[in-house]
Amino acid sequence: MEKAVFLDRDGVINLDSGYVGKIKEFEFLPGVFSALKKIQDAGYRIIIITNQSGIARGFYSKKDFLELTKWMMDEFKKKRITIDQVYFCPHSPKDRCKCRKPLPNMLRRAIKDFNLEEGRSWIIGDKMSDMEMGKKSYCKKILVGPQRKFKDLRMVAQFILNST
Repeated sequence: MEKAVFLDRDGVINLDSGYVGKIKEFEFLPGVFSALKKIQDAGYRIIIITNQSGIARGFYSKKDFLELTKWMMDEFKKKRITIDQVYFCPHSPKDRCKCRKPLPNMLRRAIKDFNLEEGRSWIIGDKMSDMEMGKKSYCKKILVGPQRKFKDLRMVAQFILNST
């Protein structure tokens, strides 16, 4: 079984400026590429699990999101970083779907799809919904953000690499 790092997108990979659904609105956070390259080189798969209620709310379309996702993954490829998969929930909280975080269904699907070992994997997010999702698994969890112990993915990568 393999290990993975599960990442939220907005606020972890890119600046969360509110309902980011188009390429022109997307800004990678500092150190994302170097951090994820180190994580990948340490043998982790990289998987993104993200709520995208901006689709249901009409801020951008599913097509916009998929175009942005392809562009983002191409940017990672240019840096020799492989994002194995992006799982996303396009629903709003009031839709009461079964895929939206903090429910663990996207996480469970990723674990099954890639035959991953939860106990060797990490969930990195900037919101409590990410941590709540993580509580329903054996994955280790890290809350990241400017006001947190771990300010960005560079700090997270260093911690993960020192922990293994």
